[in-house]
Order: sequence, then structure tokens, then C-alpha cells
Amino acid sequence: MGKHFENLIAQVKKYPMKKISVAAAADSNVLSAVKEAKEKGIADAILFGDETKIKEIAAEVGMDVSQFEIRNYTDPIEAAHEAVKLVHDGGAEMYMKGLLSTKDFLKSILDKEVGLRTEKKLSHVCVFEIKGIDRLLFLTDVAFLPYPTLEDKVDIIANTVEVANACGIEMPKVAPIAAVEVVNPKMPATVEAAELTRMNEDGTIKGCIVDGPLSVDMALSHEACVHKNALDRKITGDADIFLFPDIHAGNIAYKFIVHTTEFLNGCILTGTKAPAILTSRSDSTETKLNSIALASVVAEHLKNN
Repeated sequence: MGKHFENLIAQVKKYPMKKISVAAAADSNVLSAVKEAKEKGIADAILFGDETKIKEIAAEVGMDVSQFEIRNYTDPIEAAHEAVKLVHDGGAEMYMKGLLSTKDFLKSILDKEVGLRTEKKLSHVCVFEIKGIDRLLFLTDVAFLPYPTLEDKVDIIANTVEVANACGIEMPKVAPIAAVEVVNPKMPATVEAAELTRMNEDGTIKGCIVDGPLSVDMALSHEACVHKNALDRKITGDADIFLFPDIHAGNIAYKFIVHTTEFLNGCILTGTKAPAILTSRSDSTETKLNSIALASVVAEHLKNN
């Protein structure tokens, strides 16, 4: 384990060190991840939040806060407002959620004056390194958009292709996932998957290969494609991006992987002016560190493109 995320971290170290703006930073896993990110040369951070609490938690996790700038805001909402404004104004390249509700974090991102909104739809991507699979898997959307429309899915693909490009995948293969791999008019997910494939073929969706609808087994397993006599498909077990029909399918897949496999992962919110690190409070320090590394390669990609 560790080959893919180790490669990402090694790549990040070649870039000028990025800066994270952390909203409501008084959280032990967040501070531990920020501490490790700086020690490993991945990223520096500016910590927004209750300075007293930040220092207390930092002492508990063995973090030397004299190495970081702290901006004291006891109100988490105000801390988020100022933290996102720093990114908006170019003072940091990444925005990270600390001890703050996801709702309030997203409100700060969508702030019309100081937020990070763009014309694109926001979407969440989780990147997995799973033991036994020889590539990174990009799962979307597993945490943000409940019922994406066809138009939303076009944006989700564009957002996730950008992340895959940043991770070194020049022409990612996108599998719009459904229960079956043929179009069934009674199953809307298959109809939309076929339309996304058509849009890719006519050049509306660029920079990737889309082949749907696809069942998970055909997206993951070449052997499954052999058994189903489906070797004429554009994706034969080698999908990079798994586009789920809705948040239920995506979240079920995410949690199944987390609870049944040996894995590493990192998650970010995309479609923003700068990468937003949106992880669960229950996520490990390692996942938060991987998310910082992922956001760093995306930030570098955005700067260069």
C-alpha cells in the first residue's frame, strides 16, 4: 500500500509549498494533518479559529504552533468567512474545513463576495488507493449532490477529469455506473449514461473517454467483460472515474470500500476557484493528510492551466 499516494506526495514536494487556509482549526485530526503536511514539505497553513483552543489541542498532538500563523476568531462562522476570503484574495491556494459544520463550510464557499464559487456546479470527488487494484479510483459524487441532473453530471465529469489530470492521468476513462450495462428506458440512470457517452463522442464532453451505462463489475474487472462478451466496449475493467447516478449509490460504494478493503483515500470539493478540502470529522489524520496532498496537486494544476 502507499504507492499511489506516496507518488502524489513525492510530486507535491517538487512544487513551491502551497498554503492552506483552515477554517475553525481547533480540531485534533485537522491540526495533526496540518502538522504532518508541513513536516513532510507538502503544505503550510494559516489557522483561523479560537486561538486558545487551537493552542490547547496543538499541545495535545505535539504540534509547535509557533511554526504557524494563527488568526484569532472565536466565532466559527466568522473564522470561516475570513479563512475563505484569504483564499479568494490569493493569500492561500487551498481551503480546509476544521471544526465547522459542512453546511456552514459550504455557505462560506458560496459567499458571493468572498467565496470560491464559479460557473460550474460544485461536486465532491474521493480518490481511493485500494490494495489489489493497480490504479487510483476516482469516485464521484459520494457526498455532495443528492440527485444530479444530466447537466450536473456533465460538470461533475469535467471537475473530476481535472483532478485526474492533476494526478497524472491524461485521458481518464469515465464509467457512468448503473445496475446494468445496457440501456433500459425504465431505468433513467442507464438512459442518462448513454446520453453522456453520446455527448463525449460528439465532442461536447472533452478530455476523457466516457462509456456507459456500465455495471461496477465491468468497470473494474476485465474478466467480467470477457464473461459478458463485452470486449468491444471502450472500458473493459479499466475505468478511472466512477460516476454514480445519485448520492445513495455513491455513498453506499464509498462506505463499502471503507469497511471491507485495505485502502488509502483523500477527498476534495471541486468546481471551486481553489481546491476545498472537505472531509468528515471522523476521517483519520492520514485521510486528511492525503486530502491535503490531493488538493496541492490540483492547486498546482490549476495554476499551470
